[in-house]
Amino acid sequence: MASLQRAFFLLIAFAAFSGLSPVSPEPAPAQAASDPFGRWVNGVWPEARKKGVSRKMFARAFKGVSPDPEVLKLAEHQPEFVRPIWKYLESAVSKKRIANGRKMARKHRALLGRIEARYGVDRYTILAIWGMETNYGSFRGNKYVIRSLATLAFQGERRKFGRSQLLAALKILQNGDITPKKMTGSWAGAMGHTQFIPTTYAANAVDFTGDGRRDIWGSIPDALASTANYLKVSKWRTGETWGYEVDLPKGFDYALTGRKRVKTLAQWLALGLKRAKGKKFPRPDDRASIILPAGAQGPAFAIIGNFRSILRYNNATSYALAVGHLADRIRDANATGFAKPWPVKYLPLARSQRFELQRLLVERGFRPGKVDGILGSGTRAAVRAFQKANGMAVDGYPSTVVLKRLQSGG
Repeated sequence: MASLQRAFFLLIAFAAFSGLSPVSPEPAPAQAASDPFGRWVNGVWPEARKKGVSRKMFARAFKGVSPDPEVLKLAEHQPEFVRPIWKYLESAVSKKRIANGRKMARKHRALLGRIEARYGVDRYTILAIWGMETNYGSFRGNKYVIRSLATLAFQGERRKFGRSQLLAALKILQNGDITPKKMTGSWAGAMGHTQFIPTTYAANAVDFTGDGRRDIWGSIPDALASTANYLKVSKWRTGETWGYEVDLPKGFDYALTGRKRVKTLAQWLALGLKRAKGKKFPRPDDRASIILPAGAQGPAFAIIGNFRSILRYNNATSYALAVGHLADRIRDANATGFAKPWPVKYLPLARSQRFELQRLLVERGFRPGKVDGILGSGTRAAVRAFQKANGMAVDGYPSTVVLKRLQSGG
């Protein structure tokens, strides 16, 4: 009997130490059981436990947490997707941000040199991402990451994303890299100086200082090195740029544009394309795609491999273009803006107009995919097909001109 009692008390002690319970496998409710959000949180516990999160940490992470209505509102108005690209670039690559980037390049010259040597990633691209994400660390987000991700996972259109990131964030807390109180970030759960989402942090963050913690929140060396490591893993090519502004020849076939259409720069040259401002391509054998972020009326760009690496950070053309252009402006004090002006009269579609565009494309027999207001590759392909059928420039740009043609019965 004594041996059984000792065994029982040892089990209790082990359970208390490990955060498990020999009596009940369920955690104490984070909210009242009658609260739908509280019940949902309790439903997350089995998955969190499988990821190695203790009961104690789970309860600590969710203490006092409720849905954040502002998160859902912000999710519908991401600037990369709802603002005209020229307006986005105007603020992203401002004179002040360029100047601050050059200041940071001088201040962290030695650190950036070590990071560049270890990961092979251009220091100016790292600085540009830092500037884009948090204005060089001046604003890293003040929302509690667990609350933001729980809100996205509980309701809205990004439940799958929110749940996967939430579980990864709980695992980060369990590992001790940061405390719940200090785990702050953006509405989407992006964290630290260069705004890693939790799964990206888990896979790519590094302890550059060697202090045993991957601290992207408080350590500039860890944050910038983690960014370099992520770009390296994303197939960054050392010594190469992101792409070039180009001039398209008269009569250019716009059906050749888009990320999926790839040719060497030499092949594009043979089709009459030239680099803007009379410059030459340093490596004609580089494989490139031609993109028209504002349609045929705006600047054209030949993007190469490193542009795609930046897209892994944020899969928005406007974001990757801003990072590349900001890096160029930080690097070279004599660099200027793009040669061809943006077509400011050709405003992109508002959210309600995007839905209408997709519905009308479906009615006319084209296939944009899901009618969701998101102008992805499917919608752009449908726009190109419509433009071709109606004798328009086949640039795939979903402008108000295309919408008006659809509305008129084209």
